[in-house]
Amino acid sequence: MRLLIISDTHIPARAKNLPSEVWDEVDRADIVMHAGDWVVPALLDELEDRAIRLIGVFGNNDGAELRRRLPEVARATLDGLRVAVVHETGGKAGRELRADRDYQDVDLLIFGHSHIPWDTVSPGGLRLLNPGSPTDRRRQPACTYRTASVHDGVLSDVSLHDLPGRR
Repeated sequence: MRLLIISDTHIPARAKNLPSEVWDEVDRADIVMHAGDWVVPALLDELEDRAIRLIGVFGNNDGAELRRRLPEVARATLDGLRVAVVHETGGKAGRELRADRDYQDVDLLIFGHSHIPWDTVSPGGLRLLNPGSPTDRRRQPACTYRTASVHDGVLSDVSLHDLPGRR
């Protein structure tokens, strides 16, 4: 099972659309995961139409319609891997300990908000992933997204992709 993990797209505030490389990944993915800050519902509509399966949450920049259509936290079991998606996890100090406390029932926590790619494992064994942003790099060297695979409850092939020309 191939995953595409994105967050903080901020369309149309930071870009008019997703980069073509990300749309290519949407077409290859079995599941697209979006960790919030869509800004307008149009991207949600497009991803719902194009993705095989979409798991998404609202972020702090998302208005009433997105909050009506999306949960604050999404949970799913993907081929035996228990996953939660959320926009915010608080500051980086103590993040893994908070995640262990707040997400005891999952193996993987996907989050956004900071626009900073993150890949750590908590003391309790919870994997935390932030894909960065494919449209708004802020203080990062490049815009980014992640791909990964899941098979028999195991997450593998976790990759962070820089978007060329979006530095």
